[in-house]
Amino acid sequence: MLGILWIVSYTLVVIGLSIYGLHRLWMVRTYLKFRNKPVHPVGRFKNCPKITVQLPLYNERYVAERLIRSVAALEYPRECLEIQVLDDSTDETRDLVAGLVAELRGKGLDIVHLTRLSREGFKAGALQAGLERAKGEFIAIFDADFVPPAHLLLETIHYFTDEKVGMIQTRWGHINRGYNLLTRVQALLLDGHLIIEQTARSRSGCFFNFNGTAGLWRASTITDSGGWQHDTLTEDLDLSYRAQMRGWKFVFIPELVTPAELPVDMNAFKAQQYRWAKGAVQTCKKLLPAVWRSRHPLRVKWEATFHLTSNFAYLLLALMAVLVHPDFNHEGIHWKSILLVDLPIFLAASLSIFLFYAAALRASGVSWLRIVFYIPMLIAVGIGLCLNNGRAVLEAVFNHRSEFTRTPKYGVSDQWTSWWHSSYRSARSVLPWLELLLSAYYLGFVHYAIQHRQWWALPFFCLFAFGFGYSGWLSLFQGSCFSRWGERFRLKSTQPRYGI
Repeated sequence: MLGILWIVSYTLVVIGLSIYGLHRLWMVRTYLKFRNKPVHPVGRFKNCPKITVQLPLYNERYVAERLIRSVAALEYPRECLEIQVLDDSTDETRDLVAGLVAELRGKGLDIVHLTRLSREGFKAGALQAGLERAKGEFIAIFDADFVPPAHLLLETIHYFTDEKVGMIQTRWGHINRGYNLLTRVQALLLDGHLIIEQTARSRSGCFFNFNGTAGLWRASTITDSGGWQHDTLTEDLDLSYRAQMRGWKFVFIPELVTPAELPVDMNAFKAQQYRWAKGAVQTCKKLLPAVWRSRHPLRVKWEATFHLTSNFAYLLLALMAVLVHPDFNHEGIHWKSILLVDLPIFLAASLSIFLFYAAALRASGVSWLRIVFYIPMLIAVGIGLCLNNGRAVLEAVFNHRSEFTRTPKYGVSDQWTSWWHSSYRSARSVLPWLELLLSAYYLGFVHYAIQHRQWWALPFFCLFAFGFGYSGWLSLFQGSCFSRWGERFRLKSTQPRYGI
C-alpha cells in the first residue's frame, strides 16, 4: 500500500514539474517568434514632461551615495526633473543622505529627502507617500542597488506619447556578475526572466510585471489602479496586474540595460528569493480569480496562471527531493519507479531548463562552452533553493504573515570588494541544516549508483547532492570561516573578474 502511495505521489509531482517545463519551452518558442518584433514610440514630446524620480531606501549606507549621484547625473532638463529620496533608514544612512541631498540642492537640483515616523507599508508605503507629494506626471523608480545610465530618461519618456501606455520597464544588468559562482548563477536566473520571459510576454500581448525598479510609471496609472498596496510582499507584481486588468499597456525595452548589484552571499540571496516567491503566491491568491473573471483572451489568462503560480514548482521540487528513498526489500532504491518517471523530468523539465537559459545566454552573446558548464550549476542552485522557496509558498498559501525584509547590499564590484565585515546580515534559520542533511542523503545515492553501475541516475543524484550541499554550506559558513581566506584572495587579485 505504501509503495503504491509513493508511486502515485512521485508521479503526480513529476507530472506537475513536467507541465511547468513544457510551459518554459512555450516561453522559448514565443521569445524566438517575437524577439525581432520592433517596439518604438508612437511619437515624441515637443517639451519634456515633468518626471519625479523616487529612490526608496532603508539602511543602505554602502550604496546610497552611488545611487543618488548616478540619478543626479541623469541627462534630462533640470527644470523638468524632481528627485525624491524616500528614506526609511534607522542607521547612519539617514545622516549620510541628508548631507548629500543638501549638497546637491545647493547645486540647483530639485531633490528632497523624505522620511517617515514609521515604516508602515515598507517599500509600498514609502512609494505611496512619495506619490502623494510628487510633482511629476511620470514616476521613475530605482532601488538602492541600481546605477541608472545617464540617458535612461531620454530613451524611455517618449513611449508615453501613447496615452494608453502606463509603465515602461528596462532590463536589469549586473555590475558584479563575475564576483563569485553565486552571482554568476543569479545573473543567469535573472537573464532568463528578463530576456526570455519579459520579452515573450510583453511582445505577445500577455501580462508582464514591473520588476520593482529600473522603470517608469505614468502617475495617473498608479492612481487609477488603486495605488501602491502592501498586503503582499511583491507590491510591484500586484500593481502591474491591477493596472493591466484596467486596460493599461506596458512596454518592455530589453535593449536598454540598467546595471544593478547582485547579492553576494547566500543568505541575502535566499531572503530575496523567499520574498519574491511568497509575494508572488500572495498576489496569485489576491488577483488570479479576478484575472479569470475578466474579459481578456483565454491565452492571456492561462499565461497569467502559469506566471503567478510558477513558484509552486519549488514546492513540487522539494516534495520530489524527499520522496526519493531507499527500499531495502527490493533493489536498494525504487529504481524501476524512478526510471518510469524520470524520463519526463529530463525531457520536459531538465531539458526545458537547458533550452530556456541557453536561449537567454546566446542572446547575450555567451559561448556554448560556458553555457554547458554553467547551466548544470544553475539547476543545482535551483534545487538548493527548493526548501527555502517551498517554505515561502506554504506560508503564502496558509496566510502566514511576515515583514518585508530588505536584501543587504555592500557596494561590491568585480574587483572583489570586501563585504565580510559589513554590519548588515540576513537572518538565518534551521533550513541550512536540513539542506546539508539532504545533501548527505543524496551522497549516499551517488555512492549506491556508482557501486551498482546505475550511470543513468548518477547525474540526477549529483545535482541534488551538490545543490543542497552548496546552499546549506554557504548559508551557514559564508562570511565567517571563509572571510579571512576571501580577504587574502582579494588582496592577491589585482584584475577585475569579467564574464558569466
